[in-house]
Amino acid sequence: MFFWLKAFLSGLIIAAVSSLARRYPGFGALVASLPLISILGMIWLWQETKDPARMEAHVSATLWYVLPSLPMFLLIPWAMRHGVPFYAALLAGCVVTTVLYLVAVWLASRFGISP
Repeated sequence: MFFWLKAFLSGLIIAAVSSLARRYPGFGALVASLPLISILGMIWLWQETKDPARMEAHVSATLWYVLPSLPMFLLIPWAMRHGVPFYAALLAGCVVTTVLYLVAVWLASRFGISP
């Protein structure tokens, strides 16, 4: 039952953001930029484990994965302004993000950090 509650609330947030963005693109972007899914994930993890060490590891790893995803938000609008269709721009953003994830994991391991 808890799984379905988590899935419902997470899906509701995504649906609300997309509906909001249709009417108010800037406000929708603001809400989408909030780390709501990360916060919900932390709440769900805490409710299920109450384990401070696991939470610390999760939050630290989340940081390492957020950083390489940021360039995607520069690449997609830039590509679309230059005539690249949305899905091609999205795919390029996802590919760049994946490559940057791999680089981040490699760099983290070089510094003894395990994301």
